[in-house]
Amino acid sequence: VSIIQLSCLNKVSQLQSHFTWDLKKEDMELDNLSTRLEEHITLELGRPGAVALSYSLLNRPDEALKQLLKSQQTTEEVYGEDSERRLIVTYGDLAWLNYHTGNFTKSQTYYQRAQDILKKYPNSSSEVLHPEVYGEKAWTYLKLSKSHYPKAIKCFERALEVQKDDSEWNAGYAIALFRTERNTPEASEKATDSAAITQLRRALELSPDDGVLLSMLAVKLGVEKKYEEAKSLVEKTLKVAPDNPHAMRYISKYLRYQVGVSIVLLERALERSNTSAFIYHQLGLCYKRKKINDKDLCECVEQLRRQCILYLEKAVKIRPSFWFARLDLALMYGEEKDLSRAEEMFQHCFKKSSDKLDSLPVHDRQLIHQRYAEFHLYHTKKQDEAITHYTEVSSELKLFQLVSSKLKQIAESRLSEDKDDSLAYSVLAQVAKAEGDKNKAAELYEKALDCDENNSKYLYALWELRMELH
Repeated sequence: VSIIQLSCLNKVSQLQSHFTWDLKKEDMELDNLSTRLEEHITLELGRPGAVALSYSLLNRPDEALKQLLKSQQTTEEVYGEDSERRLIVTYGDLAWLNYHTGNFTKSQTYYQRAQDILKKYPNSSSEVLHPEVYGEKAWTYLKLSKSHYPKAIKCFERALEVQKDDSEWNAGYAIALFRTERNTPEASEKATDSAAITQLRRALELSPDDGVLLSMLAVKLGVEKKYEEAKSLVEKTLKVAPDNPHAMRYISKYLRYQVGVSIVLLERALERSNTSAFIYHQLGLCYKRKKINDKDLCECVEQLRRQCILYLEKAVKIRPSFWFARLDLALMYGEEKDLSRAEEMFQHCFKKSSDKLDSLPVHDRQLIHQRYAEFHLYHTKKQDEAITHYTEVSSELKLFQLVSSKLKQIAESRLSEDKDDSLAYSVLAQVAKAEGDKNKAAELYEKALDCDENNSKYLYALWELRMELH
């Protein structure tokens, strides 16, 4: 290794760059990311700064330099005299890229450009970054992987500490909060206040015609049953951003039970964004709901199921780690009696969830168990397997309310056929314990032991309950 190379490496290691941030490749689907960001650029979706960032993230070896130079050009065109500090990261990327390709002279040139900007706009300390760097870092985390969302939120917060009225940072912060809050009625009932709603309102004060922000707020307000305001936001979104596929997918999420309207909007969105796994997934769900609504028309059911499967398969193909789409597809294969393909889908989910145990949320892991239990209950008729996976769902989650009713149905059905079914009694005992009735749970475990007196699992569960009761 030459002295020049070592000197160059020492310099570029000090720069703020995508190469120096803690971005793990295993958390990304690079092919899908590249396709998605290229689409953002083509459609010019979002704020100009986000589009410029998209160029810098498309880091394929044969195109990286061209994309980074385009990022520099776009930033200069959009921000003019205010572009210097927004180029700190771009120059850092260019310095690193030239270092990796062996062009050490150019690498040091870009290093010096970044250093000149830092000297021109000094910070209070070396540990504090410029808001533009925090902002670009936040967008990077937000675009790369769900596991990075918490870091995106922190970076947007740091940028807003300095530039509280910046429309781009406010919008990004709102989107990050929206994505980390569970947008379901159950989650809304638990929450005392929604940080996402508060921030979406703030972002819309600065960007009142942003279709994505309008549609996201409509979804949140719909969840909270504030239908009149949500409806007005939907109408405004359709007026100001009728061709924005990202806005349309959220509007369709709001209109999820108005199947006909959602299908029209989503198919229109696909005309401009035909590589969106999210839109294909939503279309699949729309056809699934239409199939349920039209179940009395037997001749249509099979056709609707095939259409649903087609869209779900496209969603999974575009984004292989799309858990919800893969689980929905597995259940549809089950409906079609294609049990081997359904089993393959579920096993893929279990394997990947165990590979990424630390990054996959608990709710997502338990959702896999819940859907797999449904598969066995309705399609393989293996009740023991269904019980095993239903009981993997934590009683702390709202999801368990649905699971507990299923477990009761299974247990009561089994007891109607065999009054000495120890497994049925143990299942009812687990449900009773989860619902907080420990005395009833103990009684049911005693009944289970009457039927299977040497079962160590039931003995331990009963001993544990008695310890808690006394």
